[in-house]
Amino acid sequence: MKPLTIDDPAILLGLQDEIRRSHDARYDHRLHGVLLVAQGMTCPDVARWLGDSPRAVQNWIKRFEREGLGGLVEGEREGRPRKLDDRALAEIGKVLRAPPEAVGLTGQLWDGKTLSAHIKKRYGVRLGVRQCQRLFHKLKFRLRKPRPLIAHADPAEQRAFKKN
Repeated sequence: MKPLTIDDPAILLGLQDEIRRSHDARYDHRLHGVLLVAQGMTCPDVARWLGDSPRAVQNWIKRFEREGLGGLVEGEREGRPRKLDDRALAEIGKVLRAPPEAVGLTGQLWDGKTLSAHIKKRYGVRLGVRQCQRLFHKLKFRLRKPRPLIAHADPAEQRAFKKN
């Protein structure tokens, strides 16, 4: 059989992404790396072959030596701790069902800036406007914008002009 040659780097990246997509595939990937090192390849060579950093391969080897096959199983990934706990998120969900005036803020509708101000005032936590917009999405709310009113317009003519 002739060797497979893939010249398109996008296809190679796609293959690597496919490996990283599931826990089982990542476990198998690390297992292959350890096996290649056990058969005499160096960590930099294995890293080059598998598309990982040499440091990652070294970490796999250390974990395998320390914990056996269990060391290659992916655990929980650490990240930055949440600033708001589940209780606070539930309270925010309830607050969002009422207008901002109910909690002493100005405005008729909630937006990222208003929610950010409420969270800072109530919980002492600074969240940016964009993060508050993500919070709306997480809590299953959608952004509503007020319709502008035309100054000094005749209400009867406005009703006649509306499409529906």
